Amino acid sequence: MRRAVCPGSFDPITNGHLDIIERASKLYDVVHVAVAINRSKQGMFTVEERIQLIEETTAKYGNIEVEAHTGLLVDFCRDRGIPAIIKGLRAVSDFDYELQMAQMNHGLSGVETLFVPTSPTYSFLSSSLVKEVASYGGDVSHLLPELVNRRLVERIAERKAQADAQADAQGA
Repeated sequence: MRRAVCPGSFDPITNGHLDIIERASKLYDVVHVAVAINRSKQGMFTVEERIQLIEETTAKYGNIEVEAHTGLLVDFCRDRGIPAIIKGLRAVSDFDYELQMAQMNHGLSGVETLFVPTSPTYSFLSSSLVKEVASYGGDVSHLLPELVNRRLVERIAERKAQADAQADAQGA
């Protein structure tokens, strides 16, 4: 069985992520989506929420397994018998960093990294940029699956309401 992993934080998953995952799903029998846990960062969505969003938006592919991971990605791969990491590249600047990671991962474990160029439609896209634009009221619906966009808009509204309530409480 041919297996690969698509790692990332996916906070939130974008159409660019889905493009890479879908393309990987056509090449491999099973594609593991490894959602990185970084306890030092405050995400827009919890790890559990990200996993749920990814599962719902990738269900149509039929061969995607989604789970969280901490620590080294090569350990995740070794524990599951995964010989390949799939990474999307948006620009040359991505390649510089990702090449170093690929060489380190191969040196540590022999796991290969395959680079997939991002579709030009999504070459500028990042979760951070999507969150920033959406937080200022920008329409990012064309950059996200419908379900993810709806949840993002709801989460931003929740956070704004919390911030307003805190401001009101401090002003009282």
